[in-house]
Amino acid sequence: MGLLQTAISAIYPPRCLGCGELVDSDFGLCGTCWAETEFVGDTACDTCGTPLPGFDDGGDLTCDGCLKAPKKWDKGRAALIYSGMGRKLVLRLKHGDRQEIARPAATWMRTAVQPLLTENTLIAPVPLHWMRLAKRRYNQSALIARSLAEITGLDWCPDLLERTKRTVSLDGRRHAERAEILEDAIRINPKRRHRIIARPVLLVDDVLTTGATLNACAAACRTAGARDVCVSVLARAVKRA
Repeated sequence: MGLLQTAISAIYPPRCLGCGELVDSDFGLCGTCWAETEFVGDTACDTCGTPLPGFDDGGDLTCDGCLKAPKKWDKGRAALIYSGMGRKLVLRLKHGDRQEIARPAATWMRTAVQPLLTENTLIAPVPLHWMRLAKRRYNQSALIARSLAEITGLDWCPDLLERTKRTVSLDGRRHAERAEILEDAIRINPKRRHRIIARPVLLVDDVLTTGATLNACAAACRTAGARDVCVSVLARAVKRA
């Protein structure tokens, strides 16, 4: 560690992303917060990342939800379950201006999504409408996508997709309502269309609930000529028994 880094560490020692307690390294979690963070294990739906009971026998696993309503993307992975510390991290990144969370989020996501990546994969974030972006000042999905591209060394395009309509909040709405709201709301940026023709695309978002937004993004990519479309999210919302 250089003198400058040593001085900075002395003045601003690394703190836990969850509770703010001192930790050994930047962008980490203390033992207590780590214990409150539910990571998605190996046994999960191959399409949406929902944890499944039993053991992974090496074959493709599909949850009941994806069997009943197939997704418009090929495969998907999630790093965390959207509860406990996972939910807190998503909300702090999304609404709390905790942009430093994007880097560790991307690190956890890379572990989960690595088997789906190729050297030609193009990483792209789920877009925000420009008015919402102006209000929030940043797109949390773009921050994660950029960090994931840096960690993996893959190409990325922050403005591949455009949200052409400012939709109402999707929170608390059913899948059919979300799909109706998002109809014709997302398209490929005409200036970036050439970048995805016959190319695999990885869509990045902070959280997956019903999958309506990612469905709209995947459909736009397929229409524009993407070879295949996969998704990677920081957290997956799941129904508790």
